[in-house]
Amino acid sequence: MTQPAPRLERPRSLTDLVTEHLRRWIITGEMELGSKLSEAKIARELDVSRTPVREAINRLEIEGLLNVEAQRGSFVFTLSPGELGKLCDARICLEAAALTTGIQSSSEALHAALSDILHQMDEARAANDDTRYIDLDAEFHLRIIGAADNTFMTEAYNTMAPRMSALRHRLGRHPVHMEKSYREHCALLEAIRDKNLERALQILRSHIDRKEGNYWSEGEQAGTKAIA
Repeated sequence: MTQPAPRLERPRSLTDLVTEHLRRWIITGEMELGSKLSEAKIARELDVSRTPVREAINRLEIEGLLNVEAQRGSFVFTLSPGELGKLCDARICLEAAALTTGIQSSSEALHAALSDILHQMDEARAANDDTRYIDLDAEFHLRIIGAADNTFMTEAYNTMAPRMSALRHRLGRHPVHMEKSYREHCALLEAIRDKNLERALQILRSHIDRKEGNYWSEGEQAGTKAIA
């Protein structure tokens, strides 16, 4: 019998690499919200031509991380007043539905996956690696969405996930917020373990929909200050 041909690993294109760099710079805060991009400067920094930079900008515009304005240029996204609340409302709708499905259909698998992520969060906290912790925070919530096993739900969530990650990196480094966030992740995991759907949904909604206090006001400011 003829053996199947081995799958060849395709080298990543320059556009893929530039996109990854720009995405990371935006999400981690190396590029300020509302700041204008310079294609020439980016091309020099990454030692590439301007063509893959333009292609990367087009991709990141689709992801919502960049706004491209005719005759003006490309800018890192900002949020209009009130949009942070709407973003959180959309997250609650999707994550609550996914969490319900996950607990009802595969609570053990969901608990195991989230336990592994929480263990990595423990390690990041012990190492004072805030960037890693915040990345794992995003992964934790993406895993909840994945529990629904619903491509359309995942696609919808992915339209907001990059911007939410960018806001996390700008807001989530305060020690008090990080400690509170960690405790809520632990409590949510316990509710999933106990298959207590009502409790899990209550924790999730409170965790996402925190519309008061310094965290919220700073979030509104971070998202809108560049257009104020």
